[in-house]
Amino acid sequence: MPKLDETLTMLKELTDAKGIPGNEREPREVMEKYIAPFADKIEYDNLGSLIAEKVGDANGPKIMVAGHLDEVGFMISKIDDKGFLSFQTVGGWWSQVMLAQRVTIVTRKGDNITGIMGSKPPHILSAEARKKAADIKDMFIDIGASSKEEAMEWGVLPGDMVVPYFEFSVMNNEKLLLAKAWDNRIGCAIAVDVLKALKDEKHPNVVYGVGNVQEEVGLRGAKTTTNKIKPDIGFAVDVGVAGDTPGITAKESTSKMGEGPQIVLFDASMVSHKGLRDFVTDTADEHNIPYQFEMIPGGGTDAGSMHISVNGVPSLSIGVATRYIHSHAGILHRDDYENTVKLIVEVIKKLDRDAVNKITFN
Repeated sequence: MPKLDETLTMLKELTDAKGIPGNEREPREVMEKYIAPFADKIEYDNLGSLIAEKVGDANGPKIMVAGHLDEVGFMISKIDDKGFLSFQTVGGWWSQVMLAQRVTIVTRKGDNITGIMGSKPPHILSAEARKKAADIKDMFIDIGASSKEEAMEWGVLPGDMVVPYFEFSVMNNEKLLLAKAWDNRIGCAIAVDVLKALKDEKHPNVVYGVGNVQEEVGLRGAKTTTNKIKPDIGFAVDVGVAGDTPGITAKESTSKMGEGPQIVLFDASMVSHKGLRDFVTDTADEHNIPYQFEMIPGGGTDAGSMHISVNGVPSLSIGVATRYIHSHAGILHRDDYENTVKLIVEVIKKLDRDAVNKITFN
């Protein structure tokens, strides 16, 4: 792997961090380390979301740029007498991406225990059963323990967090980055780099770079952070589906890695705010920043909670096209990351009170 620059080092630390919903301490600490030098103030809400404030004009509108800290994973539900672990999925999982994958159990003491997803081997299944995908309820985690007592001696208990085992990698095409938890550590990184880019810039507003908790289980952290901040404008930055792999039709997705941030027109959690959407795309056109439109009827982002909080917040979801989300590893394109940061920064520099008023009722 090539030597990592400052940005890649941050992305590695964020994605390697372990943090399912309700267990976001580790990625939160990484995000705080990187965003604190560019923030005037760091706060938290009572669920553990991080809020970094940067003041341009204290009397200007409040602009919220939010990623989410949590990743999809699992939680130990029980340990059987032979030391095998049952688990609950936390966030959305498709059974076909789970079997025989390596996982890490994080104990209450913080120890990491290696395990593997197991099920009945195909050799003893009926011909009919072999034709079907394995059911998640029939899977278990094997940590090599010989008994329940031994597993507990190692510190494993019900409620422990389980995450996919994967290490950040730069691919042969060095623009392509492979890691677990792009959903949504990439959004957290974007929030960091937006504040970093504004460090020596004038901006007519107050910007909040946010790492929300518990997005993957119902957009929960975004509810509390939005009510705490009371923003005038909200951006959720998250991954989106890349439609550039074999088998995906243009009707399902036209997004391609490397062709700019996704402007999400519609998803299962919200209809994008037309005035804000048009303001963002006009800004992109003005600065020759590439972008692509996307609809995601099968998923939502934190903008779904943001836009119906407080008194209503004009909101937009901006995505980074990513392959293989909600699995052990995904791929995204560094140019899309950098262009998303650039676009949000240019938008923020124009968001004064008059612009926000025009956007709100457009």
